[in-house]
Amino acid sequence: MVNITINGKLVQAYEDEMLLTAIRRENIDIPALCHHEAVEPYGACRLCMVEITKDEWDGWKNHVTSCLYPVEEGLIVNTHTPTVIELRKTILDLFLAGSPRSTVIRKLAAEYGVTKTSYEEVPDGTDCILCGLCTRVCDKMGFSAISAVNRGHGKEIAPPLNEPPPDCVGCLSCAYICPTRYIKFTDDGKTRKIWGRKFKLLHCEKTGQPTITEEFARYLVKNRQIPEDYFKINDLSHRKELALKMGEITQWGREE
Repeated sequence: MVNITINGKLVQAYEDEMLLTAIRRENIDIPALCHHEAVEPYGACRLCMVEITKDEWDGWKNHVTSCLYPVEEGLIVNTHTPTVIELRKTILDLFLAGSPRSTVIRKLAAEYGVTKTSYEEVPDGTDCILCGLCTRVCDKMGFSAISAVNRGHGKEIAPPLNEPPPDCVGCLSCAYICPTRYIKFTDDGKTRKIWGRKFKLLHCEKTGQPTITEEFARYLVKNRQIPEDYFKINDLSHRKELALKMGEITQWGREE
């Protein structure tokens, strides 16, 4: 364990953990749109910027992205100094220019007093802030079906050659992890559409409710050693079966 000071409070943090984790453990709310526990930190949005210093630094201070900066013994961290607030406001101002229709960006910007961008608004801007969460989780799942393509203003998240990605299995990990809900998909109970592809959905034999796509099930059977029969019923039905079995075991114990 190491000792650090956050907003004037001495706290202990685990060695090698990032500042953002320690800060949030103290129930201090700072924005971090590109951060998710399911994937490695990336530092794309820069909103989790904090001020750091040490007693031996003789007043020198630095500003770092807390999701990428590891804790250090004696580190003094301030999360809401005037300079930090101004840095976040500038970033949100830029996000607002590039994603003027995003309700998430508008709401967060308004919390920092930014209700209108001071930059030239991108008329055809999208809700995508290029945080990279979708591509990182897709890579971690083992598919790598989408990636960041092009540069500058033309940079975007897309499948290869903007064609329906053959490696996509319709798992929706990218859509669920997206902080601005930019990635759209449709489910009609029988099929799922995402990234220009259509997938057939499996259904629970007990409830009739849709579960996952056939492609995703095949992938899990082949690569995660999950029995094929597992996908005949949904997770809720599996939990009910487990509860019944546990109840039977408990009842047997009473009879003995």
